[in-house]
Amino acid sequence: MKIISWNINGYRSVTGQNKRIANMDLPNNLLFEFINKHNPDILSVQETKSEPSQIRPDLLSPNGYLSNYNWSKARKGYSGVATFSKNEPTAVKSEIGIEQFDIEGRIIQTDFENFVLLNIYFPNGTSGKHRVEYKLNFYDAIFNYTDKLRYAGKEIIMCGDYNTAHKEIDLARPKENVKSSGFLPEEREKLHLMEQNGWIDSFRKFNKDGENYTWWDQKSKARDRNIGWRIDYFWHTKGLDEAVINAYHLNEEYGSDHCPIVIELA
Repeated sequence: MKIISWNINGYRSVTGQNKRIANMDLPNNLLFEFINKHNPDILSVQETKSEPSQIRPDLLSPNGYLSNYNWSKARKGYSGVATFSKNEPTAVKSEIGIEQFDIEGRIIQTDFENFVLLNIYFPNGTSGKHRVEYKLNFYDAIFNYTDKLRYAGKEIIMCGDYNTAHKEIDLARPKENVKSSGFLPEEREKLHLMEQNGWIDSFRKFNKDGENYTWWDQKSKARDRNIGWRIDYFWHTKGLDEAVINAYHLNEEYGSDHCPIVIELA
């Protein structure tokens, strides 16, 4: 089984719906082309910035996939996640029961026979201290929620844009960013806690090298120089560790300021 996660930075843009020249739609649908090329069993996307009513009907779901969306009820064109799967989940949830987080449309849970998949777009804290606090509280709420799933005997894969680089190896310029949201000590501590609580960083199970990033600043053309951050992750619970046979980045794939990331299970 191949599962891919990708912050696409706008569903309507990456599918070609919003790309117009001289009032004509461009034909390229980068997302569906990507799906046809890599053929994932499940694709989780974040920062869709769309709700289904805003998406053209022919773009709502790739051929051969079932679609599940969650979107921000706080404001349009913000946040949002979607999960596409070849097999129908046994259950789907889009709330954790805390209104201040649920209203921003940041999570989809899809349950399958042997695991629960959580597709999450964690908050960004760059707009001020209040959003850093919101982000930290969101992490805690997710941990409390997943603890309940684990106590119930569920194995979990949690993927998405975590908006935090865990260790110095996970960004190109750690010293310069120690006071920047995304690498603040209190943000990094949340990922340390995941490790201590038995979660496994799927990518680091197979790759211990530096210069492996998933996000690059577009304005400075940082991707050309590989000045990036690893802020997109798959983490899995210990009971799935033998089943996880590979994890890697598709950093040659464009269409967003993030690259897709992959996990493969036996």
